[in-house]
Amino acid sequence: MTDQLTVSVLGTGIMGAAMARNLARAGHAVRVWNRSRAKAEPLAADGAHVAGSPEEAVRGADVVLTMLYDGPAALDVMRRAEPGLRPGTVWAQSTTAGVDAVADLAAYAHERGLVFFDAPVLGTRQPAEAGQLLVLAAGPGEARDTVTPVFDAVGSRTVWTGEDGAAGSATRLKLVANSWVLAVTNAGGETLSLAKALGVDPDTFFDAIAGGPLDMGYLRAKAGLIRDGALRPAQFAVATAEKDARLIVEAGEANGVRLDLAAAGAERFARAAAQGHGDEDMAAAYFASFEEKASD
Repeated sequence: MTDQLTVSVLGTGIMGAAMARNLARAGHAVRVWNRSRAKAEPLAADGAHVAGSPEEAVRGADVVLTMLYDGPAALDVMRRAEPGLRPGTVWAQSTTAGVDAVADLAAYAHERGLVFFDAPVLGTRQPAEAGQLLVLAAGPGEARDTVTPVFDAVGSRTVWTGEDGAAGSATRLKLVANSWVLAVTNAGGETLSLAKALGVDPDTFFDAIAGGPLDMGYLRAKAGLIRDGALRPAQFAVATAEKDARLIVEAGEANGVRLDLAAAGAERFARAAAQGHGDEDMAAAYFASFEEKASD
């Protein structure tokens, strides 16, 4: 097979749209579909074909890439696409779906004769748009030549975690990585809220930790979004962060681990969403520290 593929991207939100653009820029024939067609339409300017249904989008595709809200959404869309799927089609499932949901998706792929890759990604809007995501992938070695050009187009590196996508090894690694990312995001927000409450200039905090082991570029980046009021467009939305936090808690519970910080983080994200910040960057969990919307 040549490196030029027909790739169907199902789900063109923050991440899916960026991935579709980079696939088109890499020379692949790209078809896109989204529940809200308005989110997919701009991709026509990048050379993508905007399909009216999942079935239309996947018909004749070499690779189907799903980047949807959660596991049930991915399964629903693939079932809608079913009449257009052919046995042997590679399915790269990049939705952060959770361990149990990945098993369900892999079972569906097996029933339909699809070649399943568990392939979540690490990164937010900016690395997605730059084609610099980290792809975490598990799937059969004999089909990797087909899917590798897709991963190369959307990411800077692929970390292979296993040969069986159904085992969910890539998703497990994604949940571990996200547990750290979400914890740091919430801790940063709480630190700024405490500084505000105590009348401490945040710059004095950052000066105090500068260059030492407690300093962190990610902390500074998220704090900057809060301090500059630059929470839109979201790099990674509050509502999605809440969903991922709950998947992390569920995975811990299912394996006998109590994740108190992840559970509290999920509640912070939920509170921020209830205050009207659900579509803002997840750094907006900062506002969960206040009864009313805070100003900086």
